Amino acid sequence: MASNIRLNFNLSTSEIRAQCDDVIKADRLVLDEIAGLSAEMLTKEAVLVRLSEHSARQNPIENNLDFLHHIHPQEDIRDASTEADKRMSEHHVEMQMRKDVFDNLRKFQQSSEGAKLDGQSKRLIDRLVKNGLRSGLHLEESVRNEIKAIKKRLSDISIDFQKNVNDENTTFLLTDEQLKGVPRDFLDARRQEDGKYLITLKYPDYFPVQKKCVLPETRKMLQTAFDSRCKDLNAKLLEEAAALRARQASILDYPNHADYVLELRMAKKQKTVAEFLADLSAKLKPSAEKEMALYLQYKAEDAKENGFENDGRINMWDFRYYMNKTAEIQYSVDHEKLKEYFPVDVVTEGLLGIYQQLLHLEFQQISDGPTWHPEVELYQVTDADSGEIMGYFYLDLYPRDGKFSHAACFPLQSYSKFSDGSVQYPVCAMVSNFPKAVGDTPALFTHDDVETFFHEFGHVMHNICARSEYAMFGGTRVERDFVEAPSQMLENWVWHPEPLARLSKHYKDQSPIPKEMLEKLAASRKANAGIFNLRQVMLSAFDQSIHIKGEVDVTAEYTRLCEEIMGVGATPGTCMPASFEHVIDGYDAQYYGYLWSEVYSADMFASRFGKEGVMNPETGLSYRKCILQPGGSKDAIEMLRDFLGREPNSNAFLIEKGLVAE
Repeated sequence: MASNIRLNFNLSTSEIRAQCDDVIKADRLVLDEIAGLSAEMLTKEAVLVRLSEHSARQNPIENNLDFLHHIHPQEDIRDASTEADKRMSEHHVEMQMRKDVFDNLRKFQQSSEGAKLDGQSKRLIDRLVKNGLRSGLHLEESVRNEIKAIKKRLSDISIDFQKNVNDENTTFLLTDEQLKGVPRDFLDARRQEDGKYLITLKYPDYFPVQKKCVLPETRKMLQTAFDSRCKDLNAKLLEEAAALRARQASILDYPNHADYVLELRMAKKQKTVAEFLADLSAKLKPSAEKEMALYLQYKAEDAKENGFENDGRINMWDFRYYMNKTAEIQYSVDHEKLKEYFPVDVVTEGLLGIYQQLLHLEFQQISDGPTWHPEVELYQVTDADSGEIMGYFYLDLYPRDGKFSHAACFPLQSYSKFSDGSVQYPVCAMVSNFPKAVGDTPALFTHDDVETFFHEFGHVMHNICARSEYAMFGGTRVERDFVEAPSQMLENWVWHPEPLARLSKHYKDQSPIPKEMLEKLAASRKANAGIFNLRQVMLSAFDQSIHIKGEVDVTAEYTRLCEEIMGVGATPGTCMPASFEHVIDGYDAQYYGYLWSEVYSADMFASRFGKEGVMNPETGLSYRKCILQPGGSKDAIEMLRDFLGREPNSNAFLIEKGLVAE
């Protein structure tokens, strides 16, 4: 029932400001209440339950106000949302830095009742006090004020950085000659009245051209622009953020920001991450060198065939083209032909069906809930066995001007069972930028798109299925270097024949993907694994480096690491980090988590689903209960032990990457 959704995407600018005022006022009242409690009044109900339930009730209002600047079609609403986000973020810093609240939390932790707490209650009070210590609330006022100022500035930097990327709207008008090799259906969808083609830097435009255009000068032009997005604005913001983070770590007596962040992650220390990346880099380089040699061979052949000068090296604008060509030649995978079998409706229906079967859930599309655009779909999720409502999710699949430019899951409303017996159900939105329909041809997904869909929808399911006593542990609030593992594990389904058969039908005659094509696709999974994963190592190393050094020229550091790790220089005049949103918003010193968590995702899949069946609903239910349901109420390593029945290991990961034999 849509009445369970406490969201409103049709707010006016004045309503946004008014709701923001209300949020701030309500927060202050509750924290004043906690701070004013005498020692004898510090109980679990008065402190932990009160804080958690207030947070849960505020959660949909705050997330709603923030979400609008990522998805709303109107610029004035997006701007008002951005301003509200800044105000709320500044307010949260103020509230997080309240020593009077921290002092009472510490008193409660040390009280006789606090000492008796166990389970999630003990976990929560320990986490709240730890967060206070990590904000310097035990230090003198002048130091606390400096930390507060740093936190406020970092919040503004993050919001401005993301807004700049979302608002980026560079376009090119290119000719048939400039787009040689690019598929005709792609071009027809972008043809202008003068016969040229309008190409943006949005994903559905940029990546197909990089993969298929045979002319390096066109790829270079677009790649230079793509890696120059927001460079004049965001490079300085990122450098300022790195310096501020380093200062805060120093004040709190940590060696650097990376060590500060990693204290609460699975890795624990920066040294552990450095060793992980160095070891993986060494294992990947032999494969990457072989792949690069193959790319050079293909480039020499292309130069002769298409009449361009061969510079004898692989540049940043060459990678995606030759990665795609390798898959086509070495594995005979024609991705343009393959996408004809992935019309959006078939993929969506198949994906939803697979997730329902695996996780014992039922999805029902509903039409009476709040939405923000006609293309957006809303679904209710129930438990297939009990009929209990589990939550709701939105699908917003296609690009629009001003919309969030990547693919992500946005939690909008958290789960909570309140002390009065009422329940608030989780709501989240999957936002992406998949290709749209062209004339009579439906929207067709590439196989990469299907994989992205599975990944992000995995985050949706994590948010929907999580159940915890306290809202702070709900959804994907696990250690950041584990948060990708549940979704990465579910990517495996797009490589196996049984689920692929449910995800695909040719858009013209509904025929299945030929068996030979499926076999070639499966074999191609290890194509380019060396260079692709070495690039991930490089990005992770860049993230670590700027958060160890603090004072750093991000353009120079990125260029250095490209050369050092990949053997390829960044394109002159560009600054890829200026649009690298992960390092500014939530993944600072934690980008390595994508590779780190793949170790666990590979182990989970191979050890359970690989042996028990990819569509085995009992294994799926075990996965839901052991990995998704706890949210952040348990350490990730405990959840892994519960699901695997043993300690996790890296064997499956190394096999998947082609680094050891099966």
